[in-house]
Amino acid sequence: MRTNIFISLLLSLFFLSCNGVHTDNDELALRYDSPAQIWEQTLPLGNGRIGMMPDGGVASEKIVLNDITMWSGSVDPEAMNPDAINYLPKIRQLLLDGNNLEAQKMMYAHFRSRGQGSAFGNGKDAPYGSFQLLGNLDIEYGYNLNLNSNVEDYCRTLNLNSAVAETDFTLGGVNYHREYFVSHTDDVMIIRLTADKKGAISFNLGLSRPERGSVSVKENALYMEGQMNDGHNTDKGIRYITKVQVKNNGGELLAENNSLSIANADEAMVVVSTSTDMLDENYSSTVETLMDNALNTKYDNLKKSHIAAYQEKFNRVELDLGEQDNEATTIDRLNQFQTNNDPSFAALYFQFGRYLMISGTNEESMPLNLQGLWANTLATPWNGDYHLNINVQMNYWPAEVCNLSELHKPLIDFTNSLVPSGTETAKVFYDAEGWMAHMMSNPWLYTAPGEHASWGATITGGAWLCEHVWEHYLFTQDKAYLQSVYPTLASASQFFLTNMIVEPKSGWLVTAPSSSPENGFYLPGGKDAVYVCMGPTMDVQIINELFTNTLEAANILGVEDEVTKSIRDALPQLPPMQISPNGYLQEWLEDYEEAEIHHRHVSHLYGLYPSNQITPDGTPELAEAARQTLERRGDGGTGWSRAWKVNFWARLHDGDRAYSLLKSLLQPAIQDVVESSRAGSGTYPNLFCAHPPFQIDGNFGGIAGIAEMLIQSHDGFIEFIPAIPSEWANGSFKGLRVRGGAEVSAEWSNFKLQRVEISATADNSFKIKIPINISTVYIDGKAVDVEDGFVLLSMKNGEKIEVRFE
Repeated sequence: MRTNIFISLLLSLFFLSCNGVHTDNDELALRYDSPAQIWEQTLPLGNGRIGMMPDGGVASEKIVLNDITMWSGSVDPEAMNPDAINYLPKIRQLLLDGNNLEAQKMMYAHFRSRGQGSAFGNGKDAPYGSFQLLGNLDIEYGYNLNLNSNVEDYCRTLNLNSAVAETDFTLGGVNYHREYFVSHTDDVMIIRLTADKKGAISFNLGLSRPERGSVSVKENALYMEGQMNDGHNTDKGIRYITKVQVKNNGGELLAENNSLSIANADEAMVVVSTSTDMLDENYSSTVETLMDNALNTKYDNLKKSHIAAYQEKFNRVELDLGEQDNEATTIDRLNQFQTNNDPSFAALYFQFGRYLMISGTNEESMPLNLQGLWANTLATPWNGDYHLNINVQMNYWPAEVCNLSELHKPLIDFTNSLVPSGTETAKVFYDAEGWMAHMMSNPWLYTAPGEHASWGATITGGAWLCEHVWEHYLFTQDKAYLQSVYPTLASASQFFLTNMIVEPKSGWLVTAPSSSPENGFYLPGGKDAVYVCMGPTMDVQIINELFTNTLEAANILGVEDEVTKSIRDALPQLPPMQISPNGYLQEWLEDYEEAEIHHRHVSHLYGLYPSNQITPDGTPELAEAARQTLERRGDGGTGWSRAWKVNFWARLHDGDRAYSLLKSLLQPAIQDVVESSRAGSGTYPNLFCAHPPFQIDGNFGGIAGIAEMLIQSHDGFIEFIPAIPSEWANGSFKGLRVRGGAEVSAEWSNFKLQRVEISATADNSFKIKIPINISTVYIDGKAVDVEDGFVLLSMKNGEKIEVRFE
């Protein structure tokens, strides 16, 4: 193989051009005119189980490989702390006495996991564990070049319509083309290398991992295998195998020195098959079977079946906010979005978020973690775990409304799987019945408190997960499903029924101890930030919602028992939401001074979103207090925090403010210097959300916010385009879903709703709110009366109704 020694010099002489390569205005694509210089510029591919991120390099290419089950750690018996219960009465009494600081000190010392917990986010070698990269596929390319060769017409794309990435360039008069995808049908990763000149494909391929990876060659195949650290120094960690083979047309294949080489081929297909024993005890044979099937299938058939399976989900939803710009690069569009009117970029970002969900999880996989499926390190930030005080839940906010309901299943299954561990945690730490989880969890079903009460004491993580269990029913109306999950809802309610205490000042039932993630406050005259408290507003809202949903589920299923009776007794005793004399919603039982007035969490507005306890129509005073809270908190914060605020302002029907926060979320995280370590909050060049570092929750929170701007159904009726910003005067969408069981589409012009279509997916009645600028409503061509601003439609499953407006 001949590789020109001057190639690294030549690659600096790019004729940067992605222009004119694609002319389809309906194409949704991320587009770049140079290889990725950092991981946050690479393109994410996946099928919900495995993934890869190619950088598109010319002389050499690094492709980061991922498996969603690539976790270190194991079940930690030290998480349970039987001594903690001895301090609970003392902690509660201190709180009742108003001595929160001493209660907090006692919690720091005694009311926490007995072991390392999450090791403060450094759990790679602790029992808690960490999500990790699988490894790196490294390709060194060879070219026959003269000294005057330059790279021309370089273009790197990720096509959202097909879930296929491409790299194109011309070098030495030869046009090179690469395609990459992770098959949704054949469950392998595929890279295809071609050129318009015979014998032009030459490369050397290797596998590597920073640790715990043994590489070998056997029968023209490259293997990497190893075992993760279980955190207990035993031989029980997760095992994995990765196999790489090359199917070449022409040329010579050589397998030696722990690498594969191809010389002078016309084309080549690289196939990567990988698995672990976390979910598959036959993982080794699975790898071999998947590889054999892929190698015995024509490339075109592999690609065709992959695209068809992917598009079955992706094509359900369309969003048109204007013609896509398929000339400018994504980086240019991201940079210019702050000042230019480019609504179609918001539509691209929306569909990119749906792409990430379809690629990042599947029905039989694990939940999307803090980085979804994609990581490039061994010690993923914050262990890449499931933060239960908003982050993993935010990952799934768009699942139902964005017509990916079946992809909610991994989170719901995970919630159900937490019940046994959560039951033990409830008993050991609180001597309470039912189940609960605190603020963090992992595949090992961790439910104990975190190692530091300032953030680890949050008591409503499991209850927040139950909101997703209920939302899935609201959108699907599947009573068999509801029957199956009712015990999870009832048991979560039972925990609070047997754990809350009476706050003597007002006689309210409250959680104690708890916290308002992750903000602190000052006691009157105090100088130290305090986090531990009784009955923070978020707890009250979540418990109110859990109790109400459990009762509604029981009513649907015809259940009446001690739990439902106790809930009815307890509901009136919960604290009300309180408005401060200064006009904002109080975050705690008392109107304490915040330690951080601009804190990234706005936990006490849970009742506004994702819950429906605060609405402009139903609770206008609370809605105004929420507005004042947001003004006080400010529009700053980390990436996911800005995404949450998009949803808040959309729920308040302020489209321009929601759009302003969307622009803030899409603020370029990296400016002139291409260095991820110097990133700020916002969005990376590959449209990943920057916390910083990368957290995928901001992507999903952002597209949930766009959906809330387009359609809302949480307040007992369907409202179309409730928060359209000034920049979206004209547009349309199709295929979004609403509570009650229906798909909806809409068209609007000059901010006026023109036409909607409702397709029932369940027998139900749907109440449609009619905009005030509408004078006449036509249902299937017939004018109808509008009563009090609403139209009621009674529909059967499969029925479709068109509504036009004048």
